[in-house]
Amino acid sequence: MNNLRSTERFSDRVADYVRYRPTYPTALLDWLHHAQGVTPDWKVADVGAGTGISSKLFLDAGHSVIAVEPNAAMREAALAWLASHARFRAVDGRADATTLDDASVDLVSVAQAFHWFDPASTRREFQRILRPGGLAAIYWNSRRLTGTPFLEGYEALLQTYGTDYTSVAERYADEPRMREWFGAGWRGTAHFDHGQLLDFDALRGRLMSSSYAPKAGHPKHAPMIEALRMLFDACQVDGKISFDYDTRVYLGEMS
Repeated sequence: MNNLRSTERFSDRVADYVRYRPTYPTALLDWLHHAQGVTPDWKVADVGAGTGISSKLFLDAGHSVIAVEPNAAMREAALAWLASHARFRAVDGRADATTLDDASVDLVSVAQAFHWFDPASTRREFQRILRPGGLAAIYWNSRRLTGTPFLEGYEALLQTYGTDYTSVAERYADEPRMREWFGAGWRGTAHFDHGQLLDFDALRGRLMSSSYAPKAGHPKHAPMIEALRMLFDACQVDGKISFDYDTRVYLGEMS
């Protein structure tokens, strides 16, 4: 991550992050394996691994995974969850200083974190740690902002109550920017539907896992939770709402 603020933003939200953040669709891994030639024996560096959600995706598919994460609280959460896997380890490192050896991994995975990185120094580091012919997969669960009354109401709620929402949220790169970043090594992109079905407690936890959601004691917290309750009650079906994402992955070599 590219500065002290970004590496510490989620330190006081780890419990909610672990419990309520979404996984990633298994179709993403199927695409890597069946369309892009990745195999389970490929060693993965999961950079900006957070609490290990993306690391587990690869562990479950048979990969060895090194989680690279500078935030101590998130890294400890990943270790508490995944340390029983013999093929997992975690290191204190950043995207531009992973601590990994030269040409030591086959695949770099970056889930949900690339927008915090400095593109130029990150590219150099990925070139260094990837073996020749290795790949980098950059992917996000991008929350849908429109399409249902709930999604549109949730976006309006964040615009109203988020502390620095407009400056940090949904700053994900698009295909032209990712093509430029990969350069001649560009391999392709894919898109997958994804989502969560959440009851109110899970929806509240999902909201509070976001770094821009004001915490208890902040003057905006109580009215935000009241607004969330009203939105949930208006939109729920059988006690749950659908929290919908578009998952996008960009893939290439670091030539």
